[in-house]
Formats: sequence, C-alpha cells, structure tokens
Amino acid sequence: MFGYHALQLGHPGFGALRENRIPLIARVVDDIDPTAPTETLDPMDGDPAESADAADGEPDTSTPPRQATPRVICRYDELPFASQSIDLVALPHVLEFTDDPHEVLREVARVLMPEGRLIITGFNPLSLWGMRQGMRRLGTESFLPAQSQMIAFTRLKDWLKLLGFDIVRGRFGCYCPPNRSDKWLQRTAFMEKAGDRWWPIFGAVYMLQAVKRVRAMRLVGPAWKTRKSPSLVPAGTPVATPSGSHSTKAPSATARDGKSGV
Repeated sequence: MFGYHALQLGHPGFGALRENRIPLIARVVDDIDPTAPTETLDPMDGDPAESADAADGEPDTSTPPRQATPRVICRYDELPFASQSIDLVALPHVLEFTDDPHEVLREVARVLMPEGRLIITGFNPLSLWGMRQGMRRLGTESFLPAQSQMIAFTRLKDWLKLLGFDIVRGRFGCYCPPNRSDKWLQRTAFMEKAGDRWWPIFGAVYMLQAVKRVRAMRLVGPAWKTRKSPSLVPAGTPVATPSGSHSTKAPSATARDGKSGV
C-alpha cells in the first residue's frame, strides 16, 4: 500500500508497518511510561549481520540508516490529526482493548483520506480459542488476556459498512486448539491446512482490509429552456384568410343574393 502518511494504533513494541514503504509512519499509544523515549526503532528493524559488523568496528554503509518511528500519545477516539489526512491505518488487536470500539472506528474514518486503507486484526469468538476464553466464566484460567473483548467478524462488518467502508480482503488463521506447549502445537499442526479448507470462518484470528469510500455528488442545475433556431421552426399554413381578400369577395356574395351593394 502506498501513500504519504500511515498510523499504527496500539502495541508500540510491534512494528505492524515495518515492511511498508510509506515515508512517514507514526505509532499512536494511549498509555506509555513517561520515562520511555518518544522515538524508538522497530524491534525487528535491526539486522544481526549489521550488529556484528558494528561490534567489529566495520559498520555497513551500503544501506542508509533507518529512521526512528515517532510516537504520539493520545486517546484513540480523539486523534490529533486533521480530517482526511492519513492514507493507511493499522489496528492490531486494538478494538478488543478499548471501551468504545465503535467510536475508535469513527475517529479513524474521520482522519482517513478517501480511498484510504484500514487494516484490522482481532480474535474470533467463533473459534476454539473463543470457546476456551469463554470457559473462564466457569473458573478456568484465561488463555487470552482477560481484559480483551472479542468482536465478532459479522458485527465488525456492520460497523464498517455503517461508516462507509468496503471490505476488499479478509483472511482467517490459527485453527489449532489453544495449546501452550510446542509438543501439542506440532501434533495439531495438521488442523491448519484442514481448517483453512473445511471451516475457514472458524479461525481464531481474523485480518481484514477495508477501503474508505466517499460517494461523489453530482450537482444538477435547473433545466433551462433554449430558444430554437428559426430554421428549425416548422412552417404552417394560416387557418384564416387575410382581411384584404375578404373585403374584395363581399360584393360578389351580395350580388349573388340579388341585393345591390353600397
């Protein structure tokens, strides 16, 4: 995706847009340690080979240095950006941890430009992970963060449609049961391909791409009547005879009746 300005809301330690080519990318967070720096590098931007060269005193000058990603501390539902000024917004598991996710989407729709892109990732409640998370009401240990509120994919589609977004792509993943050990993850690895083929909408994680549509308005003016050209006006035959011809024929009509005209 291309553009000039991009935002990532939430999860400052995860570079969701590190592979993007947009020149200006900022990370918006609503709560941060006051002692932390306001600009940080992506955790995966560093190259082990470059670190080794730097340790040996031979820095690699073939590639330009990476620029730091600025951080903006604010509320997600009150973004300090002008309307229609952002080309791309990424929401990696942000709506599940906000008090009013619909208001956050409304604010994102405000700052996005027409035809701007929105990337959303979230946990699917209609999955094995969602079922496991629902069992915490019975006293079991929470598998996902306890403060998360899963939003169904169908509900999110209704919200986006209400705000004027069109979903252009979507993908589900993570069909394995909620296991914490690598041993059981390897044993149930076959469920990834099977789930992607047989029950794709029951993946534990969904990711969708939406585009902000702005319907154009066409102004229709009054229907002005145009005067037709004289050459196009049809020529008609007069119904009544001229008054001069009527006066000349009057004496002959009276003479036929046997009366003398005056």
